[in-house]
Amino acid sequence: MKKIYFTLLTVLILTSCEGKKATSVAGIIATNDLAQIKSKKAALDTKQQAISVELKQLNDHLDALNADKNIPLITTFTAKETVFTHFIELQGNVQTKQNVLIYPEMPGILKTVFVKKGQQVAKGQILANIDDGGMSEQLAQLNANAQLAKTTYNRQKRLWSQKIGSEMQFLQAKTSFEAQTSAVNQLKNQLEKANIRAPFSGIIDNVFKERGVVVAPGRGSEIFRIINLSNMYIETEVPETYISSITKNKAVSVNFTVLGETVASKVRQVGNFINPSNRSFKIEIGVPSLNGKVKPNLTARLKLNDYTNANAILIPQSIISENAKGAQFIYIIRDKKDNNEGVAERLVIETGKTQGDFIEVTNNLAAGAEIVLEGARSINNGQVVKVLNK
Repeated sequence: MKKIYFTLLTVLILTSCEGKKATSVAGIIATNDLAQIKSKKAALDTKQQAISVELKQLNDHLDALNADKNIPLITTFTAKETVFTHFIELQGNVQTKQNVLIYPEMPGILKTVFVKKGQQVAKGQILANIDDGGMSEQLAQLNANAQLAKTTYNRQKRLWSQKIGSEMQFLQAKTSFEAQTSAVNQLKNQLEKANIRAPFSGIIDNVFKERGVVVAPGRGSEIFRIINLSNMYIETEVPETYISSITKNKAVSVNFTVLGETVASKVRQVGNFINPSNRSFKIEIGVPSLNGKVKPNLTARLKLNDYTNANAILIPQSIISENAKGAQFIYIIRDKKDNNEGVAERLVIETGKTQGDFIEVTNNLAAGAEIVLEGARSINNGQVVKVLNK
């Protein structure tokens, strides 16, 4: 009897396993029976729809139980007064008014060159001289003649003061002396041109001619280039819209990108002419030489302070929206309760200059107002919101 029960139990277990295997998705797929596969899919679709209906019922009931479900969650910040310094950014080139080519003033052979490239020289220092072609000997002869004319004149002058001799002799001696003196001075001036002098203190940037070369006044006969690096400036053009704000002595931050240096300076000169082609005016900004590292034509980036407000209110530009009329507005919080719920109120504002991601509010916003930050673009005027500030 026990054997019979055991056999029946075994048969039932095997039959059950085979039934489960036959009704599983993997088992039905393994049969490749189209009718069974379609039937299984239809059964699962029906079951899925039933589950979806039940989930919706549960969600609707949860929404009804959750009173805060439809209240938008936002963050806010408080408007504060701060110092707002606005800058305009421009680009300019380093220049110097003392950057000149030195030419000879008389023709001749370059006799001696006293300086070399890179040498510091003083104003009036002789840099080179040119063979005078015998003018020194002529000057010596003229000096002798002038000395004789002077002696003759002094003698005739004494005689004429004693009423001795004629007036004509006195006048002739005087004229001869003056003529000889004038000739000496003229030749001295001409002879001085044989010496090439530094027009100002600076550095010899280049020496173009060597000793023994024949030179003459005119283009192509430059002998030296001299530069003064102690009085350099940056010249740039400023749009005419800033003509009232960019004035003399305005602060400027000068950045030499190539050198990795930034220095503070001021506007030293403002142009009085507006270029009609680009509607801009020129300004000059003095710069130091930075131990000789700053060179003419070096590019610099400039930040000029054109506006400062000690009591400005700045807000992020990202929270500002526009209405159909183009007016800008933000949202502030009114009637805030202890549970951090309040009413969002649309506030039309006027804005001014920007600084990075922030912009200055120039009208209709007072310090202390609570302004909507995150969520500002997803709420409406008069809507109840909840503040989630940390």
